[in-house]
Amino acid sequence: MSGQAAGAPELALRDATAADLDAIEAIELRAFSDPWSRSSFASLIGQPPMHFMVATIEGRVCGYVVAWFIGGEGEIGNIAVEERHRGQGIGGRLLDSTLSAARRRGVDVVYLEVRESNLAAQGMYDRWGFVRVGRRRRYYRRPEEDALILRLDLRPLSGG
Repeated sequence: MSGQAAGAPELALRDATAADLDAIEAIELRAFSDPWSRSSFASLIGQPPMHFMVATIEGRVCGYVVAWFIGGEGEIGNIAVEERHRGQGIGGRLLDSTLSAARRRGVDVVYLEVRESNLAAQGMYDRWGFVRVGRRRRYYRRPEEDALILRLDLRPLSGG
């Protein structure tokens, strides 16, 4: 059977608001050893180049994504899902919404960085077609670790 199980709570995606900051901050602090600050998230709400979405279940924030699109390029800056909801496809739904928004805005290519040790995230990005194009040495600080730079080309393949 595909789709959502009968009786399962429904997942919804929407733009992030200031009212979501407590939940976003809580998820961020548990998900990352070098978390973004609350003020960083607050400064992104409603900014035109930003794609800042939350995933909710029964109105409660369980994940979020932050990306920006400028000059035909996009970057996914942050994506996280509350630990108890991981493995349920929420990260994939957030990624899908981001890539759809990128296409609507005429973005040709999307980049992101991921910890070299974050194999779960790398697996998700692989499934969406991201490819490794570089490395940022000692990009992450706590603990110090390299970031892998991944790229996804959104341009349609030209017919031959």
